[in-house]
Amino acid sequence: MNELDKTFDPQSIEPKWVARWADTPFDADPASNRPPFTIVIPPPNVTGNLHTGHALDNTIIDVLTRFKRMQGFEALYLPGTDHAGISTQIVVERQLRSEGKSRHDLGREQFLKRVWEWKETSGGQIIGQLQRIGVSAAWRRERFTMDDGLSRAVRRAFVHYYHKGLAYRGERIVNWDPVAQTVLSDLEVNREDRPGKMVTLAYELEGGGEMLLATVRPETIFADQAVAVHPDDERFAAFVGRRCRIPLTDRWIAIITDEAVERDFGVGALKITPAHDQTDFEVGQRHGLASPSVIDKNARLVSDLVPEEFRGLDRFEARERVMEALQAANAVREVKDYSVSLGISERTGEPIEPLLLEQWFVKVRPLADAVIAALDRDEIAFIPERWKKVNRDWLVNLRDWAIARQLWWGHQIPAWYAPDGSIIVPDEDNPDLDPTDDPRYAGLELRRDPDVFDTWFSSALWPFSTLGWPDKTPDLEKFYPTSVLVTGYDIIFKWVSNMEMAGLEFMGRAPFSAVVLHGLYLDEKGQKMSKSKGNGIDPLELADRFGADACRFAWAALATGGQDIRHDERRYEQGRNFANKLWNASRFALMNLEGDLNGGEPTLADRWIEARAAQAVRDVTGLLEAFDLAGAVRAAYSFTWDEFCDWYIEAAKPSLREDNPATRRTLKRVLECILGLLHPFMPFITSELYAALNPAAGQLAEQAWPLAQDFDAEGPAEQEFEDLRSAVLLTRSLRSELGLSPAQPVQVGVSGAASGPVRANPAIFKLLARAEVTDTLPGKVLTGIASGVEVRLGFQGEADLEAFVSKSKGRIAELSRQLAGAKGKLNNPGFVTRAPQEVVEEERRRVAEWTAQIVRLDEILKSLA
Repeated sequence: MNELDKTFDPQSIEPKWVARWADTPFDADPASNRPPFTIVIPPPNVTGNLHTGHALDNTIIDVLTRFKRMQGFEALYLPGTDHAGISTQIVVERQLRSEGKSRHDLGREQFLKRVWEWKETSGGQIIGQLQRIGVSAAWRRERFTMDDGLSRAVRRAFVHYYHKGLAYRGERIVNWDPVAQTVLSDLEVNREDRPGKMVTLAYELEGGGEMLLATVRPETIFADQAVAVHPDDERFAAFVGRRCRIPLTDRWIAIITDEAVERDFGVGALKITPAHDQTDFEVGQRHGLASPSVIDKNARLVSDLVPEEFRGLDRFEARERVMEALQAANAVREVKDYSVSLGISERTGEPIEPLLLEQWFVKVRPLADAVIAALDRDEIAFIPERWKKVNRDWLVNLRDWAIARQLWWGHQIPAWYAPDGSIIVPDEDNPDLDPTDDPRYAGLELRRDPDVFDTWFSSALWPFSTLGWPDKTPDLEKFYPTSVLVTGYDIIFKWVSNMEMAGLEFMGRAPFSAVVLHGLYLDEKGQKMSKSKGNGIDPLELADRFGADACRFAWAALATGGQDIRHDERRYEQGRNFANKLWNASRFALMNLEGDLNGGEPTLADRWIEARAAQAVRDVTGLLEAFDLAGAVRAAYSFTWDEFCDWYIEAAKPSLREDNPATRRTLKRVLECILGLLHPFMPFITSELYAALNPAAGQLAEQAWPLAQDFDAEGPAEQEFEDLRSAVLLTRSLRSELGLSPAQPVQVGVSGAASGPVRANPAIFKLLARAEVTDTLPGKVLTGIASGVEVRLGFQGEADLEAFVSKSKGRIAELSRQLAGAKGKLNNPGFVTRAPQEVVEEERRRVAEWTAQIVRLDEILKSLA
């Protein structure tokens, strides 16, 4: 056994374990006979740095993986990164701008070469950061969504979708980012409520009169194709079928009815602009309306439909200028403040522009229906279960997926266009063959689609493309489907649903058996962290301050039931204090384990801690199996600190001084058990301590998980030691009531049905209670009773009876005064109804506590009378 430093310094031990697990990572053998346990990392962006969400997520994954590995599973924690199409292209284009260049100056081929160079030198830093917090992934298997193998998988998926009729090119409303110059999915658009104006406009009615309607985007009136009202809205019954004129133009449009109109919005009439709004587009499709666009990809007003004075203006500048013109034309009837729900690009922070563009889409209805059926068959469990309904409801209402992005960095869409406009996609039986190399198209000038796939298209394949699909590999056979997916609840829509659809479509099975969802990590005020707010919390800085184990302890303890998590530094301090406690307890053990471990007679304390260890194993194991990490870490913490450190180590000292091998054996066995239970949560300190305890053994991560049956769990020992503990606690309480020092030795009388263990273990009782048992106590005594044990402590030495009585009476008077005040508050209806609920409950708690103290002091004084 090795000696430990006097104090625990995480910065002196963590780096060597980081290096060891990076250099000799935990791989997984597809040829083994062990059952598989597979988790794939939610691939972080190659541009990213570790944030608290990553740290929380990967800690949960690592806890489960280390646990299952120790249980004897062939545990694969598969790491990797996402190419992050928009984010990465923005980073490199920003570099080019600093050099006075653009990607168009380089051309596509040279630009992509530049991105790859950036990726190799600056991308993927997050992998090293994950290693810093102890992630035990199979680092040799690290994948990247632009790897050759994953690129083949993306191509194969698209070819399959196309020939099955699920991938198509069509004209739809899309989210356009005018800065990034690309389409975004709905999931890359954040909704923000921003102050705006609701404008009521008057459209001249043909034949006389006017039609009022409300809009928040007056600059789009030039693309109006109709005015719609609800068919049951009697206010407009006389207007339906007539025409009205768009202000500032000579164009007349029809007044129609459609159930999509919300009668309570504005004045109940809706201008229909099919090219610039999703609802309007759907109304236009139902009524056969044209779809002219008046805003271009740079978010500027264009088109001959726009009066010349507004052409070329930015959309927001145009709004102001159009409003001025409308007011001058007496077409504005009302302007009022209105909160507008604006779509904001999460990549650039720019308001998106809904545009009607021809794009590639995937028809999701049959894919989503297959997942819904699987959910209804309970093939995928959700923890917490309530998120299953959220997942299902999302799939029920899912619209076709816009899969193209107008970028250069990413998987270029494998579709070519012939001179006659026809689309050519590789055959499904030979998807890797470009049509330009196919003899059937010799002589044709084929043009490849310049767009790339949405990043989520490749990440949807992640659970099986990382295992070798579309090839039939041993990894795919062994490790698919994966066991658990761990991610934040906010990514159900972005990633979970896509993986479910792809897994069932290409593999015929759901990609995971369970989805464990955690909440968002928020700052101390409960706000979402962001660079703009400057409220980000760097997990690596926390690891430097408290140690990675303390941070992992905190993250696991905070992972409760999918609820959002508010940063609380006390958790990290608790983790650090716990690590110090464990270190000191282990140091004590190592100093007392020299000598024979065989033979000897186990003491009551030995038999008690063995029984408690068995229960701790059952508790922690069961909670981890149920994915309750917070409950599991609390159970392990309580057993280690409250029972092993605070009670057993002290109770073991008399037997250790007597050189009892049985106690040494128990001390070592239980400490090994504790290190095993804590290892998934706190891998650095537990690995270091296990190596000191067993220098010749392999590392702790490769040892077997503790089993309850490994311990001698005697029921009578638990109860006997609990009786002994009750007597110790009563003695400490009586000493405190008398105002005696905790270290002052006293004599006590002990009786009652459960007092036998005290008399049978005088050395343990004397050490723990700082008291000796006697059958003769002179004078008055103070008595305490609990759990069948009665303890009596006499007024002796420093314990002055008169002083105690006087002090107790004064305490009763003070408590009575406080109690009257608290009761007065609670009897006041105004306080009970207006005060915060937690304040009212605190007053009730005080009333109960002070009442109990008064009753206790009264009883004591009566006994001393």
